[in-house]
Amino acid sequence: MSDIFEGADQENHNEVDNITHVSGMFKNWFIDYASYVILERAVPAMEDGLKPVQRRILHSMWELEDGRYNKVANLIGNTMKYHPHGDASIGDALVAIGQKDLLIDCQGNWGNILTGDSAAAPRYIEARLSKFGQEVIFNPKTTNWGMSYDGRNKEPITLPVKFPLVLAQGVEGIAVGLATKILPHNFNELIDASIQILRGKKATIYPDFITGGIADFSDYKDGLRGGKIKIRARIKELNSKTLIISEIPFGTTTGSLIDSILAANDKGKIKIKKVEDNTSENVEILIHLQPGISTDKTIDALYAFTNCEMGISPNACIIESEKPRFVGVSEILKISTHQTLELLKRELEIEQKELEEKWHFASLEKIFIKEEMYIDFKKYSNKETLYEYLYDRFKSHKKKLIRDIVDEDLQRLTQIPMIRITRFDSIKAEEQMKELDAKIETVKNHLANLTDYAVEYFKNLKKKYGTGRERKTETKQLETIIATEVIMANEKLYMNRAEGFIGTSLKKDEFITDCSNIDDIIAFTKEGKMKVFKVADKVFVGKDIVHVAIFKKGDERTTYNMIYRDGPKGITFMKRFNVTGVTRDKEYDLTKGTPGSNVYWFTINPNGESEKVVVHLRAVAGLRKLEIPVDFGEMEIKARGSVGNIVTKYTVNKVSLKEKGASTLEGEDYWFDEGTHRLNKDERGSYVGKFTGEEKILTVTSKGFYRLYTYDVLNHFDDDIIMIEKFYPHQMLTCVYYDGQSKSYFTKRFEPESTTNKTLIITENEQSRIELITGQINPVIEVKFVKEKGADIPDETINMVEFSPTVNMKAKGKKLSSYKVKEINLREPEEIKLARKFLAKPDDEKTGLSPMELHRRAMEKLNKDNAKDFLDGDGQITFEF
Repeated sequence: MSDIFEGADQENHNEVDNITHVSGMFKNWFIDYASYVILERAVPAMEDGLKPVQRRILHSMWELEDGRYNKVANLIGNTMKYHPHGDASIGDALVAIGQKDLLIDCQGNWGNILTGDSAAAPRYIEARLSKFGQEVIFNPKTTNWGMSYDGRNKEPITLPVKFPLVLAQGVEGIAVGLATKILPHNFNELIDASIQILRGKKATIYPDFITGGIADFSDYKDGLRGGKIKIRARIKELNSKTLIISEIPFGTTTGSLIDSILAANDKGKIKIKKVEDNTSENVEILIHLQPGISTDKTIDALYAFTNCEMGISPNACIIESEKPRFVGVSEILKISTHQTLELLKRELEIEQKELEEKWHFASLEKIFIKEEMYIDFKKYSNKETLYEYLYDRFKSHKKKLIRDIVDEDLQRLTQIPMIRITRFDSIKAEEQMKELDAKIETVKNHLANLTDYAVEYFKNLKKKYGTGRERKTETKQLETIIATEVIMANEKLYMNRAEGFIGTSLKKDEFITDCSNIDDIIAFTKEGKMKVFKVADKVFVGKDIVHVAIFKKGDERTTYNMIYRDGPKGITFMKRFNVTGVTRDKEYDLTKGTPGSNVYWFTINPNGESEKVVVHLRAVAGLRKLEIPVDFGEMEIKARGSVGNIVTKYTVNKVSLKEKGASTLEGEDYWFDEGTHRLNKDERGSYVGKFTGEEKILTVTSKGFYRLYTYDVLNHFDDDIIMIEKFYPHQMLTCVYYDGQSKSYFTKRFEPESTTNKTLIITENEQSRIELITGQINPVIEVKFVKEKGADIPDETINMVEFSPTVNMKAKGKKLSSYKVKEINLREPEEIKLARKFLAKPDDEKTGLSPMELHRRAMEKLNKDNAKDFLDGDGQITFEF
């Protein structure tokens, strides 16, 4: 009985050993599935930059290639014998390759990447391999082959691509637990970079998108994880009421872009009248603005609140040695370039071997016929003895051959037709062998100078296929747009002064200002309390509100002038202060905090203005002087928590204004950043000037457009600006420009008008352009002329004040010369050199100042140094030493 139980226990134990746990099965299956998706579906191979479906499509197209177009439905059907995942995935991948306009010539409606329209059905559209694709992708002799999924056909394991294809096309794929996103790069730039790598130099590349746009690649990080690209639509002002979008960010369509614009408008973040989409071959979206809306502010708002600005995060990942590898695009390009070099080497080695084989057999054939070895064939009854005879006859000619003779050679010799033997021409045979010698020598030379050969290969690709593939995306440093500065006022703010409430829902009460729903509001009460809070329907601030405004964080110019009494019967103080930063929803005391304090005088001064007031005292016995004059300009601006200066210990009856004061603050310095084409106060770029009040900035573009701007940092400037300086009334500008109609140069000196309208100051011709323009007082130019046959025209130095009379801003001016001009240069005057010497830093010869500002700065410094200087009759600055 015990034996039976022992046997049963042993049987149960064996069953337990054979059990496979479900968790283990899922783990193994998941790993297998993840590996399959990563390697066979989503991530491209390093060798050719293609996913399996793309590789199979291209191989199928090459298999069917006959120079004519094939129906896409036929291509899909032929590819299905290699790709086991259905026609839909093949069709989508084929259309995606075709839309990149590199490997496939398309015919029919292949959709529109700009509008997002899909392609027509596969039965209606056609395709064939492009000439570029045939040249760089396929070579059966250097292809590694494997069996298709059903074992019926051979397919390439990878294609021998001699070009950084994955970087040119870009790729995006999501696998299991892994993703890749390699952005497309410019065709010509990739070739140039590959040539640099072959020459041992470092190459840097940045993406280029078929949709164009403006991109900031400063944080690209070579396409690795963690990098980011900021890309914007190209938006221009068509007129004061209309904006036009001509290029869109990569990854968007005109439809999705317009939807985001309409959504922002519905939320009140921008204010537009309507949007028109006229996109066909090129993007054209017209945005019509509501009356009185700033075009510059709207452009920034479009970038801040719509898909007109997008962030793209690259994640370069490829399959190398059957494993995923995260690698930068520079390394991918380097690997691809050296791989191309190796493929070219293999092709040359194969070509050399084929040529040598041709030369070898041609030599054998020549000897075979000249020595009449075929005559004795009838003496040999079988192949073995015949071959022995031929081997023996060729022994004396062995040194003439490049390799040993094998049976295959003899087999070919014995099959030469008699007609070729009877027509044999030794002279032609010699010429043929000389041609083969020359070709072999050329191939050997290429192999000996492989790098130079590869460089020429890339140059040839660029020459044949690079036309029309210029960079579409502009590389530019983009400024960060602060949403609170550009959001449109989509709310109205109201106040109940008596009860102390402020909000957007108090529509029956006192209107304060237009605001946005992301603004902060600052409020002051008569008791001397201050509070900053977010815009809301209704917020209690405190009774007897004296001032409410939109709060600007970090504002060091807005100055508050205040006179207050400390407590019910306390001392009266005066103070001046700024409010730069606070904690939201916290109540601050601007007085000493004594209950019953009262504010007698409170003004808000955007530029630190300092008024004069009179403090009227209540008459009491023994008090003779009942009025105290107060000048805020004599008081320093301190922190908001300061107590202030004592005004009086007596009871104040009222405070009245005596005189409005001027600003006690200097103007603000502004710089122009050539990278972002925007003004800033952070000392980035070239210095423009110190501005205050209604002062303006003068700008001139290379196309001859003149315009005055305010010094608002939100201003958008033209891309082709050649002059940007502070505008001074009555200053004189000197201009030399090329007239596209007469093909001649003209000069003019003029006093520009004080206008903010864009005004053309040269002739209206597409080829007209400004050669130079200056605000120098006594400009001198040096002109070099083209040397003509029989005449050597000497260079000229021209004093423009003497040569060019003063004319109207729109006048054509005076012709510079009847000779053909080669070069025009503006001579730097001595006073500017001296000014540069006075103002330059010890380690920096250049000051970054415009000539006009350089003049004025030097003048100030010379005055301080007691140097001799004076102003001429026109108010212009000159020097005398």
